[in-house]
Formats: sequence, structure tokens, C-alpha cells
Amino acid sequence: MDLEDGKVEKDRVKTLRCYRPIKLHNQSLLSGLAYCISSCSMILVNKFVLSGYDFNAGISLMVYQNLVSVLVVSILRIFGVISTEPLTWKLVKVWFPVNVIFVGMLITSMFSLKYINVAMVTVLKNVTNVITALGETYLFMKHHDKRVWTALFLMIISAFSGGMTDLSFHAIGYIWQTLNCFLTASYSLTLRRVMDTAKQVTKSGKLNEFSMVLLNNTLSLPLGLLLIFAFNEVDYLYKTPLLKMPMFWLVITSSGFLGLAISFTSLWFLHQTGATTYSLVGSLNKIPLSIAGILLFKVPTSLENSLSILFGLLAGVFFAKAKLQDRSQS
Repeated sequence: MDLEDGKVEKDRVKTLRCYRPIKLHNQSLLSGLAYCISSCSMILVNKFVLSGYDFNAGISLMVYQNLVSVLVVSILRIFGVISTEPLTWKLVKVWFPVNVIFVGMLITSMFSLKYINVAMVTVLKNVTNVITALGETYLFMKHHDKRVWTALFLMIISAFSGGMTDLSFHAIGYIWQTLNCFLTASYSLTLRRVMDTAKQVTKSGKLNEFSMVLLNNTLSLPLGLLLIFAFNEVDYLYKTPLLKMPMFWLVITSSGFLGLAISFTSLWFLHQTGATTYSLVGSLNKIPLSIAGILLFKVPTSLENSLSILFGLLAGVFFAKAKLQDRSQS
């Protein structure tokens, strides 16, 4: 979110200084590889759990992953590896509306990933950038140049053409993904409004990345438990034989660690390189992710659909470059 505003918060850099990693040669390359691998692996593992294992309790999976993140961050804080802000009642009250959107964003992502292949999810997520840009224009009066709007228009075309040529099209999955795009954009826009208020109610006047991870994941647990009962996942969890399989527990636990690894590696990579490289690599990273998703899950595709996916991925790279040029000029 800070990259969208054209700056990298000093809080993030200070957070990284709270622990001293082992000195390695060419840390920029290593951090970039770690970020790419963790971000790709997280989506692929979730897809494997939801589709490969045919696990029909996406909310429960989200709650378990967030619980793993809370436990790991808490342990690292206790041993002084990282620093986080204490969770006060004032901070919880300020952050709760953002957290509701955050939970909805994660749940809809799980539901859509179960029905849609990874490549199409990656392309359809580009619609989030369109909604976010419109929100910035009308809510924050932020101006974007023609290159940004051209890239956004290309993203819309790729999403429509990809959906029309998707051989594994699933209406329910596309509905969940549409909701996810709106919730993700809402999270981004709401977070910008709440961040300044949240910093004012912390003891240090700051809110670093790990504090946000701990805050979001901790608050999501009680809300997630309520939704588990609301969606009647308890009955499914009681009957499914998957919970008796040690390998299944290993896979879903690794997904929880991967989710947290994205936060650590993104900070490491951002610290070693900069906002420009971070943004471009994030866009380029979707290309191998899409290819891996098609190959690993043996997704039926056509030449038209493959071209639509490639067009959408390149539009994402063009958007990232346009945003960076837009910020450099402003």
C-alpha cells in the first residue's frame, strides 16, 4: 500500500533492523528469489489443498493459516527477533473495520481459487487495480496519466477475453473472484484512511509490517470462528477423513508458514533493492506462477485462452511500469 503512494515507510526499514540476518553475497538476488518462491508457493499450495485434496472448508483453512502466523510472530517477538506494537483496545477499535474487509478478502480468495485455475485467477485479479484506481480518483482526487488508464483498459479486455475463452469456466468461481476484487480494492483504500489514525493510538506512534500481520491475523480468528459456524463447516470438519492424514496437516501448516514468509521476504527484498524493482518483479512473478498453475494442475486450455492470459500478464507489467513513471513525474 505504501508503494502505491510512491514511498516506502521508514517503519519497515526500522523493523528489518530489529534483527540482523546472516551476511550473504548478493542478497538482492537471494531476497528476490525468496520473495518469488514464497509468493508463488503460497497460491499453489492453497490450490492444491482446495482442489487436489478437495477440501471444502476454505474458512477453516484461512483460520488455521492465520493461527500459525500469530503463533510464529508471537514467538519471534518473545525472542526479540522482531518488534511489534502491543494490541490495545483503542488500536483494535480503530482497526476492526479494516479487519472485517481483510477476512472477507481472504475467504473470497479461497472460494474463487477452489473453482478457477491459478492462471485465470492471476489475470482476473488485475481488475482490482482498475477498481483501486477509480477509488483513488474519486475518494482521494489522485490523478493518473494516460499510460496508467491505458494499462487498466488492457487489463479489463484481458479479463473479459480470458473469461470468454476459459475452458474450465465456473460461474460460482467467477462470482467469488469478482467479490474478491472489490474487497481487495476496498481493503487497500480503507487501509490508507485508517493507517494514520492507527499510528496515533499506538505507544510508539508507528505501525510496522509485523504489527499489522499480528493485528490482522489475531483479530481474524474470532471472526473466522463465527463464520465457520455460520457456513456450517463444523459438520464437514467432523466427517472429513482428511484431518486424520498427517500429510494433510503438514501441507496446510506449510501454507501457514508460507503466508508469513511472504511478509518477511517482501520486506527483505524491498530493503535490498527498492520500490521500483520490487513492483516490477511482483508483476513479472505472475508469469511463472501462471505457467506453473497450468502445468501442475493439468488445466485444459486453448490457444485463445493462453493468449488472453499472456496478454493480461503483460498488461500487468505495463501497468507497473506506468505507475512507476507516473509517480516519478509527480
